[in-house]
Amino acid sequence: MTEISATPLVASAVILTDAQRDQVRAVADELSRAADGVIDGPGWLPAARAASQRLPRELRHELREFRHDAGPDGLLLIRNLPVEDQLPTTPVRPGSVRRTATVASSAITAVMLQLGEVMAYRSEKTGALVQDVVPVPGHEKQQSNAGSVALHMHTENAFHPNRPHYVGLMCVRADPTGEARLCTSSVRRALPLLTAQARRVLTEQRFMTEPPPSFGDLGEVTPVHAVLQGDPDDPDVVVDFAATHPLDDTARAAMEELREVFERIALPHDLGAGDLAVVDNRLTVHGRTSFSPLFDGTDRWLHRVYASLDRRRTRPDLEQAGGAVLR
Repeated sequence: MTEISATPLVASAVILTDAQRDQVRAVADELSRAADGVIDGPGWLPAARAASQRLPRELRHELREFRHDAGPDGLLLIRNLPVEDQLPTTPVRPGSVRRTATVASSAITAVMLQLGEVMAYRSEKTGALVQDVVPVPGHEKQQSNAGSVALHMHTENAFHPNRPHYVGLMCVRADPTGEARLCTSSVRRALPLLTAQARRVLTEQRFMTEPPPSFGDLGEVTPVHAVLQGDPDDPDVVVDFAATHPLDDTARAAMEELREVFERIALPHDLGAGDLAVVDNRLTVHGRTSFSPLFDGTDRWLHRVYASLDRRRTRPDLEQAGGAVLR
C-alpha cells in the first residue's frame, strides 16, 4: 500500500491521505441526506451499507485485514476521517445520542459496516445506533461513558450474552485540556505475563458481571462465567474491572493479577478530531484516563458505534432501526 501510511505510535494504525478523507466526506455527505437523515429509521442503515462499499479501496482493505486478524493489540486506529467544519457545542445531557445523520456519524457507521452489522441495545441510550460519549455534570465519578474519573479497563457490555465484537470510538472534538486518553490492553500481550495459576483460574466459571450504569437499573448480572474463554493459547477476554465480581478469594487474586498486567501494558492513545479507534472487543479491554471537563461546550466528544459479526445468532433478539437493536 502506498496511499495510507502507518503511524509509529500503534502497530495497527492508518492515516488517510487528504484525497482519501475527501472521498470519505463525499460518501458521508450523501449518506447524511439518505432516508431523510434519520439514523434510527428503517431506511438509513440499508443506505449506509450501500455507502460503505464506496469507501476508499485502501481503507476497506485495512478494515478487512483487521477483521481477519486484529493483531497483538486488538486495535485499529484510523486518522484523518472527516468531521463537520462547524460543530455545535458538546452535549451535556445524560444519554446523549445522534438521531440526525451528520458527516461524522455517517463516516463512523460506514466504516464499522465493513467489520460487521451495526447494532445497539434497547436498554442502553434508548437503542440509538450512534451514541455520544461526553462528560455529564453530576456524573463525574461514575464508571460510565458520562464520567470523567479514570474509567476502569473493561470489555464492552461484558455482562451481555451478545456483546459487540467491535467497538468504534470516533473523536469529533478533542479534549481541550489534553488530559483524556483512551487506554487499551490486549489479552494477547497479557497472557504470557500471567502465572500458570492465574491463567487456569481465569478459565474457570468463577465470576459474575453486572450491567454498566448506561443500561440503567436492570437488576441483573450474567450467569457465572470465565474471564478467559475459548482457545487456551489465544483466548477471548470477558471482564469489567468495575463490574465483574470474583466468587472466591482465589478467583479474586487471579483477577487482580490480570488487572495489574493490563495496567502495566496499557497503551494510551490521544484522539484528535477525525480519529477513530476500533477495538476488537473479544481481545482487548479499554478504559480512559481521568480528565477535568469544563462544561462550557468545548469538552471532549466522541461518537460510539457497535458492530457484530453474527447477526443470525442475535436475530431473535433484534428489533427496530431496521432490525439492529438488541433487547
